[in-house]
Amino acid sequence: MLRVLGAAVALATTATLTTPSSAQGAGLDSAASSVAPDPRTTPDDPFFGYDRPATYTSVRQDLRVPVRDGSRLACQLYRPGTDEATPAPGRFPGIVYEYTAYADNAAAFGEGAGYFVERGYEALVCQARGSGESPGHLDPFSPQEQRDNYDVIEWLADRPSSTGEIGQMGLSYGAHSTLLVSVNQPPSLRATIPIMGLSDWYENTIYRGGIPNAQIRSWQEATAPETLETYPAHPTYDRFWAGRSVKSRWHKLTVPTLEINGWYDRYRDGMIGNQQARPRNVWLVSGPWTHGYPEGQHGDIGRGGYLAWWDHWLRGDDAPLPRAKVTSYETPGPGPGPGAGAGTGWQQYDQWPPSGTRRVDLALGAEGRLRRGGGKPGVATYTVNTDTSAPEDGEKLTFASAPVARDVVIAGSPEARLRARFTATEGHLATVLYDEAPDGSRTRVTEGWLKASHRNSHAEVTPVRPGRAYDLDVHIWPAHYRLKAGHRLVLRVSSDDYPEIDSTAPAGEVGISLGAGGSSLMVPVLAGRGALR
Repeated sequence: MLRVLGAAVALATTATLTTPSSAQGAGLDSAASSVAPDPRTTPDDPFFGYDRPATYTSVRQDLRVPVRDGSRLACQLYRPGTDEATPAPGRFPGIVYEYTAYADNAAAFGEGAGYFVERGYEALVCQARGSGESPGHLDPFSPQEQRDNYDVIEWLADRPSSTGEIGQMGLSYGAHSTLLVSVNQPPSLRATIPIMGLSDWYENTIYRGGIPNAQIRSWQEATAPETLETYPAHPTYDRFWAGRSVKSRWHKLTVPTLEINGWYDRYRDGMIGNQQARPRNVWLVSGPWTHGYPEGQHGDIGRGGYLAWWDHWLRGDDAPLPRAKVTSYETPGPGPGPGAGAGTGWQQYDQWPPSGTRRVDLALGAEGRLRRGGGKPGVATYTVNTDTSAPEDGEKLTFASAPVARDVVIAGSPEARLRARFTATEGHLATVLYDEAPDGSRTRVTEGWLKASHRNSHAEVTPVRPGRAYDLDVHIWPAHYRLKAGHRLVLRVSSDDYPEIDSTAPAGEVGISLGAGGSSLMVPVLAGRGALR
């Protein structure tokens, strides 16, 4: 989510390991670029090609917006104008363009908002309580921050120049704010566009499978240092986290929502979860993007779809909606990047995972194979060593499928069921899926993690007894990925995956049961099911 994470997010790469999820790590949460989208890589849907000419200028006004407890937040209001200094007469719908803690980006956000202002929208950029010139204490995504956001929406709706029809959008911090205020249901909020946002702050960001996220710490230090103390005080899921969650209030996510998701983004699991929970009112666009605006990245969808969304819901125009509830780019696709040229690019589906997706169950075999059927039972072990930043030989287990006979399309969230035993009283499991090319090079596709004591719930710790076998279900983040003919699917199992999780697993050994009755991997497959064997 975080503009300061460029260096921290990047994973080490070698000649034999590429990580598309770490590409384009710089410039996060910056304003949208002015690079025009390439029509050859834009979805073939009138929604994305929608546009109408600008008819106004943009007039900026710096102001303080009052909220219910008497505080006033620093905001910039951009109004349609007849010239650079004169607001245009009339009433206009409004957009809270960014509600964020990143005051340094306020002017750049205003430039991005200009596209909508020039087409007849009032746009507001606000600094959250305790950031920029907004007084108070910054507590990211807290109930207080959500109440403030609610009040800002209603203030914008009540302006004499407003039609009372309000939308909200935002990237990252702004997307989180957008989704969280949605479940507070402010009466004037008609529609939203969260760009790479959360479903749950605990699960998506702070604790991954119950394990602390190492790479978020630099953002905490720079943006909200008090959270370095408050977050560790809540290691399990409690009311503190439920108050910072959309997932805990999915039943209240009722506003029309256009989610813009990146297949290489760290919030893809949360965005997919929101759409699956609320398929009637949440549309999903998942592109080949890392964390940041899609504009300027391969598969850029431009701003026409955003304008169509606002014109439809806020102006009541006969503007198109997306043809399908899910518009997804099958990665790696024909564009630049590791493995390029394999995929088919943009696809549209009625649901996610797409209709026709089937599960393929693969056993972890004693010979290091991923295969259908159990095979000979056995146990493989590895050592936990927290002194290294990445699992080395002896500190991980690797399982590979046979080369696939034809292309296989993974569409959904894989699940690893690992029968594991630990010599310590706690254990961490990190599962990573790779695409292995015939030359042996590997591309990281997706990943998932689990703390053994959180096997039943993140709300309660269940003790781990040394030497006892447990069936541990590891949720792996979703993917839409084409494994080319001749390639192998590879699963790595270890106890470390820095910096995605902290290297805090207790020392000792981990045993993984293999073969019949042992551990398995479920892969959701849309095409080429029989080729994965």
